[in-house]
Amino acid sequence: MEVRRITITIAGRNYPLNVPAAEEETLRKVGKQIEAMIKDFEQNFDVRDKQDALAMCALKMGTNAEVSQITNEKNINASNERLMQINRILEALEK
Repeated sequence: MEVRRITITIAGRNYPLNVPAAEEETLRKVGKQIEAMIKDFEQNFDVRDKQDALAMCALKMGTNAEVSQITNEKNINASNERLMQINRILEALEK
């Protein structure tokens, strides 16, 4: 597995990281999203402290992840139920 040394800048600080090459693009994208969120919070919510902006980013990203997980679980459950219905229909046709 190839490892790359990259630097991500968040809230004016540089963070050097050793990351698998396959994850580099994702980490850069997330770093840019965090920077955009910080800028948005600073401009729209009168947040002047970087730590407060980062805390708000963490809360927003955590909330989005939790909502996404709940949605995925509902979709999986709905898909499983539908597959079980199809399976029952197929079993009935075999008889």
